Amino acid sequence: MPHASESQARATLKSVFGYDDFRPGQWEVIEAALDGRDVFAVMPTGSGKSMCYQLPALVTGGLTLVVSPLIALMRDQVGQLTRAGVAAASLNSMNTESEATEAWERLNSGELRLLFVSPERLSGEGLVGRLRRLGVNRLAIDEAHCVSQWGHDFRPEYRLLAKVREALGGVPVTALTATADRQTREDIAQQLFPKPPHLVVHSFDRPNLKLAFAPKDQPRRQIADFLKSHRGGSGIVYCSSRGRTERLAEGLSEKGYKAFAYHAGMEQTQRNRNQDVFLQEDGVVICATIAFGMGINKPDVRFVVHADMPGSIESYYQEIGRAGRDGLPADTLTLYGVEDMALRRRQIDEKAIDDERRRIEHKRLNAMIDLCESALCRRSSLLAYFGEQTPPCRHGQAQFRCDLCGGEATLTDATLDARKLLSAVMRSGQRFGAAHLADILTGTMSETIRRQNHDGLKTFGVGNDKPKAAWQALTRKLFAAGALAEASTEHGGFRLTEKGEDILFGREPISLRADALPDRRARASERAAARADGLDEGTAGLFEHLRQLRLSIAREEGVAAYIIFTDRTLIAMARERPLGLDQMRRIEGVGERKLTQYGEVFLDAIATFAG
Repeated sequence: MPHASESQARATLKSVFGYDDFRPGQWEVIEAALDGRDVFAVMPTGSGKSMCYQLPALVTGGLTLVVSPLIALMRDQVGQLTRAGVAAASLNSMNTESEATEAWERLNSGELRLLFVSPERLSGEGLVGRLRRLGVNRLAIDEAHCVSQWGHDFRPEYRLLAKVREALGGVPVTALTATADRQTREDIAQQLFPKPPHLVVHSFDRPNLKLAFAPKDQPRRQIADFLKSHRGGSGIVYCSSRGRTERLAEGLSEKGYKAFAYHAGMEQTQRNRNQDVFLQEDGVVICATIAFGMGINKPDVRFVVHADMPGSIESYYQEIGRAGRDGLPADTLTLYGVEDMALRRRQIDEKAIDDERRRIEHKRLNAMIDLCESALCRRSSLLAYFGEQTPPCRHGQAQFRCDLCGGEATLTDATLDARKLLSAVMRSGQRFGAAHLADILTGTMSETIRRQNHDGLKTFGVGNDKPKAAWQALTRKLFAAGALAEASTEHGGFRLTEKGEDILFGREPISLRADALPDRRARASERAAARADGLDEGTAGLFEHLRQLRLSIAREEGVAAYIIFTDRTLIAMARERPLGLDQMRRIEGVGERKLTQYGEVFLDAIATFAG
């Protein structure tokens, strides 16, 4: 039996936001909220989580208090809602005096439907009491994983939100996150709710994302090759160090990309300016540390690159989730190397945490390493980590095959070669790196080989049937598999682990993925096809024409381009070519307020386009 408010919710969804139907999982959360229940939703980025608290606020009236971790995200959401005709405001440290005064006037008059605040602001004196006197109908907690010490973005201030709820009179809570494994979900529920909430865990699959990994081999060249098929698209390149973001942004700028760096060590004005350019304009590449991203609400990010391996699958999933939020095709590439793995393991070992926490962090890191070195479908391996079973993407619902399903990677018995390499490690003293080990195995006479007399080892030259690169790759794989460990945090190099000794002495076999050699031309063609999204030349031309119009309006109004209309909406306009306001109203993403504001100017642009 349909919910009593469903017809009203659907009417509001169409008139305000321009959508004909809910996305998968949304109605279950919205229905629970409309019933006044506590609800905890774990839904992937791009699934429309914000609609799960925005729509109930409009249907039921009254004030919904939204806790959001970032000022940029608050500003962005308030801007989008205001242009859709929704009474929304935020209270944050970046407010001008007039903005704060206006927000309070609208609060006192009962006009506001959504008020966005940071958890830090709620912990201050007086605000919660003042809001209680005004009356709050619901508390919405975005990025709820920040409450959990098991989450990857832990914010201590989120721990105060259970008390905030009580101080507001025990109002119902909607908590939302995109990334939480079972342990993190249990912790979030325990921290935020006095009794178990209505739990909605939607599929973690993002079928519009292409997943690809590659061992590092001249990373700057690999990234440049990847970006060639993404000119004109917006994207993020994540780096593990501040200096690397700046060097990479500089190198991409020299190649003609509109590229900027972003990291926590930058002067704040410059950092904010770079973020604003990325958010507001098209075709911008941001080279960033993980300081950039949480709450970034740009729907038309067409690619995410990891220049270095992420520290966990949760981080990886959260970061690639910033691509393709509009549901259109998006591309991802993750580069990884033995140095990344060693660095991440070292970081965990050096943390001031208890043994149980260290064990869990190592387990999470090993899951990330396994994903890099897997011979199985990336998509099904990723989803299995979150407890979701799905067929390989060559057989499933994904729009694009992952790199392994496209290249048919297989596991092969690597025991013999592994024993050769492990023997070289042991015989050379368990302190040398991958390049030196490759020289030993291929019989290459280097200065270090001569100085160490390693040309006299029994293993010198036993692997001259393979190139050095193959032995270096095997070193990485054995390190990933736990057969090798760092010999020294100061000097690097490798030593055998207990597992490595078992393999070397014949007590244990090992199978490893055979590295595929992808056809770069085929990959480039596939990416180009993914980017074009099947648009014919005329439609693509009109889409670009409308993007330029959108950009000029956005600059004039001082807002992000996608706040005017998303790429998805512009593509629908380019395909449908509406002739009047009634036809324009049927385009997804065109609500009544936007139809009034922008309908005529976009209709004129479509009518006069000469393509």
